[in-house]
Amino acid sequence: MEKISTSIHRCFQEISDPRLESRCRHDLMPILVISLLATIAGADSYNDIELFAKSKKEWLSTFLDLPNGIPSHDTFNRVFSSISPEEFTKCFITWTQSLSESISGVVAIDGKTLRRSFDSAAEPTFLHMVSAWSSGNGLVLGQIRTAAKSNEITAIPQLIDMLDLQDSIVTIDAAGCQKNIAQNILDADADYVLALKANQRGTFEKAQSLFDKIKKGDAHDIFFTQYEKTEKNRGRLETRAVCSIDVSSMDVFASWAGLKNITEIISTREIKERNTTVETRYFISSLPADAELLGKAIRSHWSIENSLHWVLDVVFREDYARNRKDHSAENMATLRRMAINFIKKETSSKTSIRGKRLKAAWSNDYLIKLLA
Repeated sequence: MEKISTSIHRCFQEISDPRLESRCRHDLMPILVISLLATIAGADSYNDIELFAKSKKEWLSTFLDLPNGIPSHDTFNRVFSSISPEEFTKCFITWTQSLSESISGVVAIDGKTLRRSFDSAAEPTFLHMVSAWSSGNGLVLGQIRTAAKSNEITAIPQLIDMLDLQDSIVTIDAAGCQKNIAQNILDADADYVLALKANQRGTFEKAQSLFDKIKKGDAHDIFFTQYEKTEKNRGRLETRAVCSIDVSSMDVFASWAGLKNITEIISTREIKERNTTVETRYFISSLPADAELLGKAIRSHWSIENSLHWVLDVVFREDYARNRKDHSAENMATLRRMAINFIKKETSSKTSIRGKRLKAAWSNDYLIKLLA
């Protein structure tokens, strides 16, 4: 087989090898490519990666230089523990942006904790990754590590600076509802939709007061739009009533850069006619007070939970990953997100992500198709 060359090969070339050249039996590029192929094909650990490579040694040798055979699982571990996570993340973001000249629509930013990424013999410190997810494209745009969930406030601006978000709508949960983050998003030529809770007490109480006026019929001087959507899925009937108020000329909200509306969503859920729940949520945004647009953007945010975090936990078993040494957990988390992007971009097969991983494991041709 002719040696393959793809955009990911060019990106991997930008990663520097931290090992002593005189002591290396295996080049860095084959290690990275084999690890990516194995992860796409169902490998969840370094032992799995070694087993995959040994099982496909003859095939891998047709397009990779393997003069000293297949690296051991310890070699894979040492490499991913030592390569720079900043370089690996930069490589990942550069490659993802090459898939599309621009990312428009909703970009959801949210964090996820890897629950076994700590050493029980030492003080438990979980790895927490903040990811940016393009809801319309179904792609992970990038991610950044934080020491804990509470540090998302400092990590989110760094992630925003790393990405090309021009003309997109950035949605973040209440942890990211901060004035500096709103300004960061505007500086990136994007719009924001931020979940508003009591952590921004003053703004939250003013928002509640405005919606109370509307409900009491005392809103003659307030411009607002409304939208309602009902969906039925698996025995659950959900109605979302959206109301968006134009606050662009209200001085009480002037401390928020670019703020144009405050939106309330009342979600009523009926489960098989036995249980009914009502939830009220608030959001602030730099978009015009268009209730339908905002309702759809806020709804799109949750695809990061269903299409990324759920897939990482259930299909890639990320919460069971026990990579702990040095940079291993962070680099393997990046590799899994890279694998998801490869699988998502292949649209000729309509099977599930799990099915595509199985097909990649069984078919060399399909695996190369994913990579190319």
